[in-house]
Amino acid sequence: MTPAAMEMLGRSFLPGPAGAGAVGRERGGGPCLAAVGREGRRRRRGPLRSAAPVGALAERVVVTPAPAERAGAAPPEELPHPQSVAARAVVTVRRRRKEDAKRRVAEQLDAYADRVGRSVLLELVSTETDPTGKGGPKKSKRSALVGWFEKKDVKAERVVYTADFTVDASFGEPGAVTVLNRHQREFFIESIVVEGFPSGPAHFTCNSWVQPTRVDRSPRVFFTNKPYLPDETPPGLQELRRQELSDLRGEGAAAGAADSERRLTDRVWEYDVYNDLGNPDKGAEFARPVLGGEQLPYPRRMRTGRPKTVTDDRAESRVEYPEPIYVSRDEEFEEGKNEMLSEGALKALLHNFMPLLVSSVSPDIRDFAGFHDVDNLFKEGLRLKQALQDQLFQKIPFVRKIQENSEGLLRYDTPDIIKKDKFAWLRDDEFARQALAGINPVNIERLQAFPPVSKLDPAVYGPPESAITEEHIIGQLDGMSVREALEDNRLYMLDYHDIFLPFLDRINAQDGRKAYGTRTLFFLTAAGTLKPIAIELCLPPMTDGCKRAKRVFTPPADATSNWLWQLAKAHVCSNDAGVHQLINHWLRTHACMEPFIIAAHRQLSAMHPIFKLLKPHMRYTLKINALARQILINGDGVIESGFTPGRYCMEMSAFAYRELWRIDQEGLPADLIRRGMAVEDPTQPHGLRLLIEDYPYATDGLLLWSAITRWCDAYVAMYYPSDESVQVDAELQAWYGEAVRTGHADKRDAPWWPRLSTPADLASLLTTLVWLTSAQHAALNFGQYPLGGYIPNRPPLMRRLVPAEGDPEYAHLVADPHRFFLSALPSLTQTTTFMTVIDTLSTHSADEEYLGERTDEAWTADPAALAAAREFADEVRRAEEEIERRNADTGRRNRCGAGVLPYELMAPTSGPGITCRGVPNSVTI
Repeated sequence: MTPAAMEMLGRSFLPGPAGAGAVGRERGGGPCLAAVGREGRRRRRGPLRSAAPVGALAERVVVTPAPAERAGAAPPEELPHPQSVAARAVVTVRRRRKEDAKRRVAEQLDAYADRVGRSVLLELVSTETDPTGKGGPKKSKRSALVGWFEKKDVKAERVVYTADFTVDASFGEPGAVTVLNRHQREFFIESIVVEGFPSGPAHFTCNSWVQPTRVDRSPRVFFTNKPYLPDETPPGLQELRRQELSDLRGEGAAAGAADSERRLTDRVWEYDVYNDLGNPDKGAEFARPVLGGEQLPYPRRMRTGRPKTVTDDRAESRVEYPEPIYVSRDEEFEEGKNEMLSEGALKALLHNFMPLLVSSVSPDIRDFAGFHDVDNLFKEGLRLKQALQDQLFQKIPFVRKIQENSEGLLRYDTPDIIKKDKFAWLRDDEFARQALAGINPVNIERLQAFPPVSKLDPAVYGPPESAITEEHIIGQLDGMSVREALEDNRLYMLDYHDIFLPFLDRINAQDGRKAYGTRTLFFLTAAGTLKPIAIELCLPPMTDGCKRAKRVFTPPADATSNWLWQLAKAHVCSNDAGVHQLINHWLRTHACMEPFIIAAHRQLSAMHPIFKLLKPHMRYTLKINALARQILINGDGVIESGFTPGRYCMEMSAFAYRELWRIDQEGLPADLIRRGMAVEDPTQPHGLRLLIEDYPYATDGLLLWSAITRWCDAYVAMYYPSDESVQVDAELQAWYGEAVRTGHADKRDAPWWPRLSTPADLASLLTTLVWLTSAQHAALNFGQYPLGGYIPNRPPLMRRLVPAEGDPEYAHLVADPHRFFLSALPSLTQTTTFMTVIDTLSTHSADEEYLGERTDEAWTADPAALAAAREFADEVRRAEEEIERRNADTGRRNRCGAGVLPYELMAPTSGPGITCRGVPNSVTI
């Protein structure tokens, strides 16, 4: 068979109308099964057929049909069974698109080994027990996978192999397949379809690497796509289900010792504290505290089992990027994702090389000379003056080659924030709008008492009351008094005072880093927009009654106060950027979700219906979190280098976890109510009334929240008809209990943990988890470069405090205000490094799966669940259409107007690249 024919053969097994739809319809599956109601689902005991299309077999399948099939007479169950059943397993293997020479040789060796008997063996496992086999399941004889040698040169990404079986007619229905890989290399099984049984085709969704016997002597087990609650597991699968979970917890003999280092080929899920962020063996300045424990509470992460450092037995030795760090084998990125990251790494290398080179040769140009230097990063890339070019060419000849050959990569993409209006970032209304529709729209809160009051210990941090007085803001309230504005819900606030103040002495003692604890007050105008009316910059008091500890700035009245106001806004943005990245983004959607994902793999079988629901929302998260520990949140990593708190970044994150995080307030409605941005109102579509009607994050978010809620409610109702059914589900209770007691051990005794006693409890918890991993993460992540790539708009790091009259720096500000302003922002190298990182973080890969999508159409055999999933997808599409309409509504001034960006971060779909939109199913970047 030619390579082209082989490629067509591979495609023929992909799900979809071009492949197998016809075969699926001929065998009795199809959309008609979606009409099965919930009552029918609860009465299930016989086999359920998948509504997903069946792979069309290119090779001929030899099946011993039941007499009824040959004669076209009565249904099969009314006639005697044949003496035996001939079945065929069709196995779709996904190959790497790009193989290096070493791997190509290994693949050829495996093909020749297969020909002489070192083959891949499959075994069918029945849902029924064997009465003659000491209670174990009925099993077929092992059968070799056919075609490996013949297809060794096929270039298709997906290659299909077969294995034939003959089993006794009383075998029953296949419920599992075991795979023993006797080759030398691992391979990736995408799916298995077993045909030939009277019960119809059996689908096995695998999407997993199968290790060779030299790595793991135990065969891999893949279960059918039929969902089973633990107490409904067919007898033949009960022990396999128990043993598989035991192996995933690291309890099996093949898993190795409990304290051993995990191999990259392992599939073991365990917990550990964050003790690998520093490297004390390099020196005391590289050490970092352990996160997780009484001193610095934190969620747990995936255990790697690496040895301790030489100098500190509490710290785990590090694996520096690009060396791989352990996650369970199937959590590794697929090839498409790795290609996207490789392209980003090349861009990062070129983007960062030139600024570092320039600053090393000519340190005097580390700062931007003017705003035109910032603009030129997008217009021309980093251009070098001729004199400097001559120096570089003489010292490093290959610089000319880089300049000539990589010009496109050296130029930065223009961020969306300055595409429509280059000067929008300077305006107060845009500064306020971004609190509702920017990268971090989850900190704005309604002011409920005036003046604002700190919750910190006054004995340590001074008087808790804000220095903002009524006299500061009375002229900005459209004729209202402060009391009237409060009662009319017109005053709002960004309050970063308490999260920053405990760390300010240590932050400001670092070289080139300066910060305040900030409070910003806003007034809600009649047009529905916010305007800033006061900014308070706070430092810890050096003496009793220290006047410089709290400074209040109001909208400017002259040139000097305008620049002071711009500097105050920059410090607010720097606070906002730190809280966004360290707390709202990393902590709440990455770190706090990791324990729930680890617990799901340890306690929920792949057959469990709740695991099937959660699976797309766990994709890639453990891998991206492991990479973050290597290059982002580690000591001297990107976060420490790029954000004002520096080496105290992760301690601030732990402080926020201890003081602020609680799962019962992580859902969107609860969060909006907690911040005073909404009140309960059963007459409203979502049960809430927003106090700022044009709040894009909240209005769009509620569309997706409602869709997720209805999907989770409907799905849970299919499997849990009563409170008791939730309470007796041992796997379900073990999952939630372990996520709380072990994954969030430092908060295990908190009284606010939701109960898991009723179907409503379960649906509510699932809704929150799906929301956090999809829509919430998307809203906080994919706008980072489009909205934050122009550093003057949102500096992540500040290097100067705001000078007061009489300070030596005050004269510099008056003499050259724009140069002083730029010198307070990140330097050239800090700016370009930060831009390069958020460029990658804001990028969608080509293999992204978006909310409502499931590329695996055979993820479940339950037709009612498939029907509910289609309704969920339809509702997500309707939400996207509504978001498009809102962005065209000129009455919504926070998302429409001259120079105003539309709010698309909650628009569910996106193409690859940086699009400032798209809601992936999971935390994938």
